[in-house]
Amino acid sequence: MDIQSTVQLHTGTQMPVIGLGTWGIRGNKYNVVEEAIACGYRMIDTSSDYGSQPSIGEFFAKGTVPRTSMYLVAKVEEDEDAYEATLRNLEELKTDYIDLVVIHRPPDEGAGIELWRGLMKAQQEGKVRDIGVSNYSEQQIEALVSATGVMPVVNQIEWSPFGWSQQMYDFCKENGIVIQAYSPLTHGKRIDDGIIARIADSYGKTPAQILIRWSLQHGPVPLPKAESVQHIEENISVFDFALTHEDMAELDSLNENFSALAAMPIYELNR
Repeated sequence: MDIQSTVQLHTGTQMPVIGLGTWGIRGNKYNVVEEAIACGYRMIDTSSDYGSQPSIGEFFAKGTVPRTSMYLVAKVEEDEDAYEATLRNLEELKTDYIDLVVIHRPPDEGAGIELWRGLMKAQQEGKVRDIGVSNYSEQQIEALVSATGVMPVVNQIEWSPFGWSQQMYDFCKENGIVIQAYSPLTHGKRIDDGIIARIADSYGKTPAQILIRWSLQHGPVPLPKAESVQHIEENISVFDFALTHEDMAELDSLNENFSALAAMPIYELNR
């Protein structure tokens, strides 16, 4: 595995194994995107409500990096018309297609079948290459598939050694769904954990690199957010070492259904 590695989605599309998360970036978003791409990132995760899409669009409009060399992930909200929201995303991103669009979260009632059909329409028209979900339970995914016959390629959920679900992991693996791991660094809330620090020291790495590497070795695709050049470079410098089986098991044992957002505890995804 290296910085150019990809994971194959069940549609046959190749997706990079790591991406840049852009939620919560407070500084110059254009500069962050530019620096990340210069460091080797080939996937950017964004959303209209992150406020980062116009900056990403501005960057690609300059044509210094071929659009085809990048993988863009965008979102539609649960209270939107998914097809119309996709058109808005295309306009903000200044692109003819988006590699992956996901439903940001399920609606309060039901699984969002009409949302899913809206994304299916965008995909059929070539505006979107792949479609997926975020923060969905097994039952909600099954409802989408039962109604439409179309399986999501990803489920984007909060995922770290402190909060993860073996049941969701197994479900996604059995159905060819890739887990995209948002908040893999726990928003810094568990970055100072003593066990993480000890393991990091043993490899000459940082705690953030250990958390990211843990996701990579299990299979979920991490989407760490970073703003400073130091952290942008640090988060992608995780391909020159591998965690031992013993260290992976110790990290697995830290699971306590922790959610950095306190909004979607990982255990909720199994209900």
